[in-house]
Amino acid sequence: MEKRNAVLLVLTSHDRLDNSDEKTGVWFGEMTAPYYELADAGFTVTMCSPLGGAPPIDPMSKLTEHITASNRRFLADEVALGRFANTLPLENIKACAFDAVFVVGGHGPLWDLARHPQMGRVLCEFADQGKPIAAVCHGPAALLAMEYCRPGYLKGRRLTAFTNMEESFVLRKDKIPYELETRLMESGVDFSHATLPFLAHVVLDENLITGQNPLSATPVAKTLIELIRFPKNL
Repeated sequence: MEKRNAVLLVLTSHDRLDNSDEKTGVWFGEMTAPYYELADAGFTVTMCSPLGGAPPIDPMSKLTEHITASNRRFLADEVALGRFANTLPLENIKACAFDAVFVVGGHGPLWDLARHPQMGRVLCEFADQGKPIAAVCHGPAALLAMEYCRPGYLKGRRLTAFTNMEESFVLRKDKIPYELETRLMESGVDFSHATLPFLAHVVLDENLITGQNPLSATPVAKTLIELIRFPKNL
C-alpha cells in the first residue's frame, strides 16, 4: 500500500491582545486553506496546539469580508471540526510521526508559540530529521522558540512574515508584544516582502518555507506539498 504522508498543523492557544479587551487567536483562513490543500492532495493532517483542545479563532477572521470557500467548507465538515475541537497538546508531539510541519498564523503565536519550549523542541526535531518546516503570517514567530533552543539557527536564513507596515494597517501595532519583522531581523534573518502590503509572498530556503500574510497561506501549502513529494525539484 502506498504510504500516506502526514503533516502536523500547529495552532496557537493564545486568545487576547495586549492593552485592550480585543480577542485574537488562529486566523481562520490561514488554517482552512492549507488544511484542504493538504487533505485534497492525499495527506493526513493532525492538529496540535500548546494547550490542546479547541484553539481560539480571531473574531476578525470570521467577518464577512474574510469568509472564503475553504472557511465555509470547514464549517460544514464534521471531521475537520472534530479535529479542531480536539487538537493534541504540543508536549505530546514527536516529529518522527510526521513528514512536515505547518505553523498557522493569527497574532496568537507572538505570545505562545514564540516562547513555548515544546515548540522549539518540535521544530528542532523536524530540522534534525531533514523534514520541511512551513509557517505563514505570524506563524514564523514559532521560529523564535527554535532559535532559543538552537542559537544562531535563524542567522542568514531567508524568510518572510507579516510585516511592520501590514501591522500598522491592521491597527494592532500597539496591542502586540513586538513586531515580528523587527524581531526576526534582530535574529539575523534575510527578510523579504512583497512589493505591496497584503500581496502573496512565499520564500523557500532549503527545507524552510515561509509566507508573508493570509493570502500567502495557499501558495505556502502548495510549496510544502511539492517539497515533500519532489524534494530535489525546488
